[in-house]
Amino acid sequence: MEKQPIRVAYLGPEASFTHLASDGMFHGEWLVPHATIPEAIEAVSEGRADYAVVPIENALEGAVSLTVDYLYHEAELYIAAEILSPIEQNLMMHPSQADGWEQVESIHSHPQALAQCHKYLHYRFRGVPLVEMTSTSGAARFVSENPDRRIAAIGNRFAAEKYGLSVVQDNIHDFHFNRTRFVVLSKTEGALGVPGGSTKPKTTLMINLPKDNRSGALHQVLSVFTWRRLNLSKIESRPLKTGLGDYFFILDVDESMEVPMMRGALEELAALGCIVKSLGTYHTYEKKPAPRVIS
Repeated sequence: MEKQPIRVAYLGPEASFTHLASDGMFHGEWLVPHATIPEAIEAVSEGRADYAVVPIENALEGAVSLTVDYLYHEAELYIAAEILSPIEQNLMMHPSQADGWEQVESIHSHPQALAQCHKYLHYRFRGVPLVEMTSTSGAARFVSENPDRRIAAIGNRFAAEKYGLSVVQDNIHDFHFNRTRFVVLSKTEGALGVPGGSTKPKTTLMINLPKDNRSGALHQVLSVFTWRRLNLSKIESRPLKTGLGDYFFILDVDESMEVPMMRGALEELAALGCIVKSLGTYHTYEKKPAPRVIS
């Protein structure tokens, strides 16, 4: 019996950075674009896809709050892998408008892409309206569909090729070390069995502090990991959406859920009165998709 392709939902449309990350991990599988991050996540939750690939953090702009909040409040999914991908932002226009790129009337892109090019846009296009879109490739497609307008998009070269645009300025991001962390989400817990991942596992936990607001509660939580010598590669807070001053914390622990020290840490957190949501243990993949035109 012929093997059925894996269904992978991703933040599209085609030629988005998420598409490139998905293609690098699942080349040859069934990649299905979705207009928003929640739609891609819900495709897995509802069984219409086996995996979802969505951005969760950028080296310059930090966490993608929509992804983090949706995983905490809405979805019961696990991280099966994370993909680290270099990000290069370029200014692109319809070829019929490219000669007048310095007189652009508006610039369209994803909010994080616009933020990653803040200095460039501030000094080169101060006063030009910046229009937020759901993805960089969506912005490129919008520009391609409006050839009579002197508008530009910010995105990758694959999007320019896909939608027939001209790159008028390349590498316009403010800092050269620009990477985005994408997560592969699954309905079942377990690391993705794909070769090439990191040897060191990582576990992501979402933690609610005890409701009594006792003094030093966060210090107690961190001590749970400190004395066990469990390294925290990330700690971040997000609003609980229940009132000012109410937060949950996201912790990345450089260890597997299966080791005794991690199991002990979870038991101690429960004893402290914390509510813990585990997103599972997974490995890191550094993917650099081969430069090619996506047809």
